[in-house]
Amino acid sequence: MLAKVYSGTIYGIEGYIVEVEIDISSGLPSFNIVGLPDTAVKESKERVSSAIRNSGFDFPSRKITVNLAPADLKKEGAGFDLPISLGILAALGQVNIDKLKNYYIIGELALDGSVRPVKGVLPLVLKFAKENARCGIILPQQNAKEAAVSKIDVYPVSNLRQVVKFLNGEEEIPVFKIDLQKLYEENFVYDVDFSEVKGQQYAKRAIEVAASGGHNILMIGPPGSGKTMLATRIPTILPKLTFEEAIETTKIYSSSGMLNNGFISTRPFRAPHHTISDIALVGGGQIPRPGEISLAHNGVLFLDELPEFNRNVLEVLRQPLEKGYITISRAAFKVDYPARIMLVAACNPCPCGYYGHPKKECVCTPYQIQKYISKISGPLLDRIDIQIEVPPVEIEEITSDLPSESSEEIRKRVEKVRLLQYERYKGKKIYTNAQLTSKLIKEFCPMTNEAKRLLKISVEKMGLSARAYDRILKVARTIADMDNKEIIDSVHIAEAVQYRSIDKLMK
Repeated sequence: MLAKVYSGTIYGIEGYIVEVEIDISSGLPSFNIVGLPDTAVKESKERVSSAIRNSGFDFPSRKITVNLAPADLKKEGAGFDLPISLGILAALGQVNIDKLKNYYIIGELALDGSVRPVKGVLPLVLKFAKENARCGIILPQQNAKEAAVSKIDVYPVSNLRQVVKFLNGEEEIPVFKIDLQKLYEENFVYDVDFSEVKGQQYAKRAIEVAASGGHNILMIGPPGSGKTMLATRIPTILPKLTFEEAIETTKIYSSSGMLNNGFISTRPFRAPHHTISDIALVGGGQIPRPGEISLAHNGVLFLDELPEFNRNVLEVLRQPLEKGYITISRAAFKVDYPARIMLVAACNPCPCGYYGHPKKECVCTPYQIQKYISKISGPLLDRIDIQIEVPPVEIEEITSDLPSESSEEIRKRVEKVRLLQYERYKGKKIYTNAQLTSKLIKEFCPMTNEAKRLLKISVEKMGLSARAYDRILKVARTIADMDNKEIIDSVHIAEAVQYRSIDKLMK
């Protein structure tokens, strides 16, 4: 007796269709699963046998062989419990085998036969919908909202007996529908807002420039100056996620098992501790998992106390910052993860934190200060366009009742500038000023004669590199866009040069 059930597994953040073949034959009672199953899949035989018995069905005392095809693809997770159990029942004639072939099925089983949620549902349903070979997908109720964002029909179930009745035509399960626009709006909520930030007008302006042009930013200031407070609010002023971006981001969180409300509508904000390993940051493992860089895709990756991170951890940032994705290569696999992020970093100006503080004395020697700042490598700094000093906030500003601009007000200006860049770079495979190459800088960064002279003088006096020259031009291009000017003027260059604070400390 042979039965076939269609299911799926994820590898990286992509879904793959898996054919679950079940053969029940004469012989000594046994239950074998083949096809590169991981430990969780191998253990499913215990869950499946108990769930079938406790749901009121007979479990055969015969030789059971389960094959997960394709056999050369690693299978992981407990999502094969439900398809295996239905395949066994179909092979025994207790489930309509013809109707069973019309659905994709995923789900973990409890010992009493109830169906538990699984991770990675969104990548799977997107793959199933693309293939469009079956009528729909049967999955746990808790995963229904996540799956409903695709075009495939979703049939949520709560236990094994309900699925059997549905496949045998004894019970109807309505297709789960959801209003995607309503779900998007419900989840578009930030807990923080820029109106809560007192003072720091210079830092706010620099952050708005960074958000408008997609530039990475480094904030340098003493403890308590508000660097973290500013960083956590940056996602609130970035343009709203498009539906395609929201799907991309949700796929990553779904495959990581970190999806709570079914759909991600806000830009991610990830702030890993400085003790993080390079594998945790970029992703990987025996079965590849996305790292913090990919979890911040389409959002902000915040690295507080930047010099405290291990050097090798910081160096792995160079590829994703340059290319927008990260490649994990091992002997057994190779996988690409999306990693289009805005890097926001913060650090103290010195080990004690009070170098340049107007009221507190710094106890560090010049050598200690230089050594501390030099922990940040030059190649990484070259990829951070804006570097600003964040001074301590005066008590008058903290106690002031004057209202501050809200995130929504700032976001409207940012979106206007981003739209201008999108129209300008159509067909160039870039979307923001931060992505400009040296060739494109010559084409899209025209300057007045005064601006050229000022930039030349600034580069010579500060001893900047050719790459720093390009960074200043990119930032100046964004500032000019914010002023709705096509040609970069001296005022735009002057402001862009101001955002090179790290160069002063490195001298």
